[in-house]
Amino acid sequence: MQISRSVLSGTKVAAVLAAGALALTACGGSSTPAASSGSGPQLINAGKLTVCSDIPYEPFEFQKDGKNVGFDMDIAAELANDLNAELNVVDSSFEAIETGTALAGCDVSISSVSITDVRKNVMDFSEPYMDDDLTLVASSSSGITNLDGAKGKKVGVQQATTGAQYAKDKGLDAQQFEDSGLLVQALKAGTIDAAVGNQSVLGYAIKDESNLKRVEDYATGEKLGIAYKKGNTAMGDAVNKTLKRITDDGTLEKFKTTWFGEAAK
Repeated sequence: MQISRSVLSGTKVAAVLAAGALALTACGGSSTPAASSGSGPQLINAGKLTVCSDIPYEPFEFQKDGKNVGFDMDIAAELANDLNAELNVVDSSFEAIETGTALAGCDVSISSVSITDVRKNVMDFSEPYMDDDLTLVASSSSGITNLDGAKGKKVGVQQATTGAQYAKDKGLDAQQFEDSGLLVQALKAGTIDAAVGNQSVLGYAIKDESNLKRVEDYATGEKLGIAYKKGNTAMGDAVNKTLKRITDDGTLEKFKTTWFGEAAK
C-alpha cells in the first residue's frame, strides 16, 4: 500500500486528531504514558489497546451491523485479549497509517500494511502475518487482458497504496480513490474499466461478480505486518507473541478461511 497524498478526508483527519488528543490527555501531568495492566507494553490509554485502521478495506476491516469486523479486526481482538485490554479501533486514512503519523494517537496500526523499506524508516513492524501480491481486475467487456492493454483505459487504484505505485511505475494514468470501498464501488458500477490492487481485497470483492475477472497477477513479494512506534520493543514483543500463538494453534488459518476462502489464492 504507497503514494502519499496532500489532503486527507475530513472524517479521517478528525479521527486521527481525536486519537492524538487522547494520547495527549493520557500523558498529561505525567512523564510516562499510561501503562497496561500486568507487565506488558505501555498503552496510550490505560486498559485499552488503541488500533488505527483504514475502514473500509474489505475483508480486512469494514463495518457490519454497526461493528468493525474483518480479518485484521479478528487479529486485533486477539492482541487486545492477550494484553488484557479493551479493543479501541480508530478509523484513520491510510496515508496517516503508512507514513507513521497515525501512531501519534494509536498503539499499533493494523490495516493490511505492506512492510516496505520506506515505511521501516518511520515505524517498526511485527513479523509478517500474510503474503499479499497484486492483481489486475477488469470487466469482461473492457477487452483488457494485461497491463499494456489497460493503458488508455479507465483504471482505478486506492491512493497511498503499493497498487497505486505499481500502476504508476508501469505507466498507467490511474484514477485514485480514497479507500477500497469507493474503488470497488466504481468497478462494480462500470465507471472504471479495471483496478490494480492487492489480490486478497480485489479477489474477495469480485468473487460473486460474473462480469469481472482477475486478468493478471503480479508477484511483488508483499508481506503484511502490524506497525508500531519505532523502538517500542515491548509492543513488538507482545504483537509477535500473539501472532506466534494464533499461528501455532491454527487460529490465524481459521481467520484466513473465514474471510478469504479461495479468493486470495
